[in-house]
Amino acid sequence: MDKKKIILDCDPGMDDSMAIVMACKSEKLDVKAITTVNGNYPVEVTYVNARKVLEMVGRTDIPVGKGMGIPMVRDVPKDPFTHGKDGQAENFLPEPKMPLSEKHAVDLIIDTVKENAGDIYLIVTGPMTNIAMAMRKAPEIKDMISGIYAISGAFGLNKYAFANATGDTPQSEWNVYVDPEAAEIVYNSGVKLVALGLDVATHFDVNLTDSDMEALKNSNNKESKFLLQAISFVNGRGFEAYCTVIDCMAVGYAIDPTLVETITGRVGIETEGKLTLGNTVLDSRHHHVWENLPEIEIGAKADCGRFLNLLMDLVLA
Repeated sequence: MDKKKIILDCDPGMDDSMAIVMACKSEKLDVKAITTVNGNYPVEVTYVNARKVLEMVGRTDIPVGKGMGIPMVRDVPKDPFTHGKDGQAENFLPEPKMPLSEKHAVDLIIDTVKENAGDIYLIVTGPMTNIAMAMRKAPEIKDMISGIYAISGAFGLNKYAFANATGDTPQSEWNVYVDPEAAEIVYNSGVKLVALGLDVATHFDVNLTDSDMEALKNSNNKESKFLLQAISFVNGRGFEAYCTVIDCMAVGYAIDPTLVETITGRVGIETEGKLTLGNTVLDSRHHHVWENLPEIEIGAKADCGRFLNLLMDLVLA
């Protein structure tokens, strides 16, 4: 079976770091490039952290592109949630020695898509600034992308969607909130989009068992120790283990789409509201639906048990 070719666009962040681990260790994915963006931390941090993780898992063959340092039209907001002094749950991995790609992340995305036209997926676990800029610069790539799997939005399908809101308005998700204009471009691009929002990505059932924790403690690999430290870090601040692997859900879906049930819906991005900036507004009315809104796939229900089994298998491998 051919591996699924992917570009992972991210903003590491501890959960993005674990997403990189999952993607690189899966035998079902072929990681063609990793591109980094401002999001959880400034791009000056995220592009370093991505290379730290690649060195940790021995995948220095994958090019890393440094991308957009600011949203398309806005100032950079301050994230109320911290990933620690190093942006990686204070794992303090060694400074990377592998070189950065000579290409800006936007150009690396464009060139990699064109080199794998019709046969590549984008996994997006940060704000969509790099993707939107690539689509603006080279609109022809939109027809060459097989699909986008994104940690993006909150759709109100269950109590977790808004209870765990990560943006800085009451019902927004961080990646969309940081750069709603970029999200609007990608949502409206016509590329098949699967948005895995907080309805499935910040679910309290995504929590490791005692036996999982024991297996991590008994493992000698660096990524197990990374995850253990990340869990200890968030637990010490009153959060649960799901915070360490939110972005892993998009990688899990790329590996096995049966992990998440999706629904089809028309969604608009709020770019103006004082209380609702960054909201992903699902029009689920029976009548008078706004047909002008883009139709996307939305994560409605995840098999958290199978997702955690996949995660553990890859981390421990």
